[in-house]
Amino acid sequence: MQSIEDPYSGLHLVELSHVWGHGAPSMPGEPDAVLFRSVKHAEHGVMAHRLKMVMHQGTHMNAPIHLVQRGATMGEIGLEHLFGNGVILSIPKEPWGQVTAEDLSSASPEIQRGDFVVIVTGWHHKYSDSLEYFGESPGLSKDGAEWLVDQGVMLVGMDTPQIDHPLATSLGNHRNGPIMNRVVALYEERTGRDAAKDFPDWNIAHKTLLAAGIPTVEQVGGDVDGLLGKRATFQAAPWNWDKGDACPVRFVAIIDPTGAARVATGEAA
Repeated sequence: MQSIEDPYSGLHLVELSHVWGHGAPSMPGEPDAVLFRSVKHAEHGVMAHRLKMVMHQGTHMNAPIHLVQRGATMGEIGLEHLFGNGVILSIPKEPWGQVTAEDLSSASPEIQRGDFVVIVTGWHHKYSDSLEYFGESPGLSKDGAEWLVDQGVMLVGMDTPQIDHPLATSLGNHRNGPIMNRVVALYEERTGRDAAKDFPDWNIAHKTLLAAGIPTVEQVGGDVDGLLGKRATFQAAPWNWDKGDACPVRFVAIIDPTGAARVATGEAA
C-alpha cells in the first residue's frame, strides 16, 4: 500500500480513486470523455483544458437525484456524508456474484451505525474497457442494500462499475436495455439460470440506498487493497454542484497509526 504521511500530524492518507484521464473506461452506451488543451504553453504561456463528459465515469459519487425524483442533488448532500469514519470490507466475489445482507452482517470489522462502508469484491483489479469489467461484475443485492439502510450508514462505496448487479441494470434486459447485447445470453449459458427471474428489479439496490439519502461511490480503486479489513476515516470531494446527479470524486482514506489524533487508527476495533 502506498500512502502519504503528513509530517505534522503523522496521519496517513491513502488513495481510493482510479487514475482518470484520456481513455478512462466509460460505461457502455455512454460516450468517452473528450478533453483537449484549448490553451497551450508553447502558444500562450499557460495551459487550460476543455472537457466534455458523462459524470458517471471513473471513481464517482452518485447523488439521490440520480435515481430518485426530487432527491437531493450533489450540492445538497450534507457534509456529514463526505467526511467520517467507517470500514473497508473484503468480500471477494466471482463473476456475477452478489453481496448479500449475510455477507455484510458477518463481515469484519463490524459495521457500526453512521459508518461509511466500502465494499471490496476484488473487481477493481479488472478496471478496463472490457465486457468482463462492465458486464460480468458482482453487485449489491436488494437485501444487502436494505440491510445497510437499516444500519443507518452514511455512504456506500464499491469497487465495481455500478452498485447494482449488471443484470439488474440497463446493461441487461431492463428499461433502455439491453445496452450489452451479449451479456444476458452469456450469463444464462454459463450459469444455466434465467436472468429475468434472478434479477427482476431495475437498479433496486442503488435506488434503495439513494431513496434513503445515502450517496454512493462507484469504481473505488487506488490502493484500497492495503486497507482491507480495517477501519479508516474517509474524505470524498465532489463538486458543490446545484442540480448535479453525479460527479467524479477524489476518494481518500485517512488513518492514524499512533492513535494520537481523533481519526480512525486503522485497527478493526
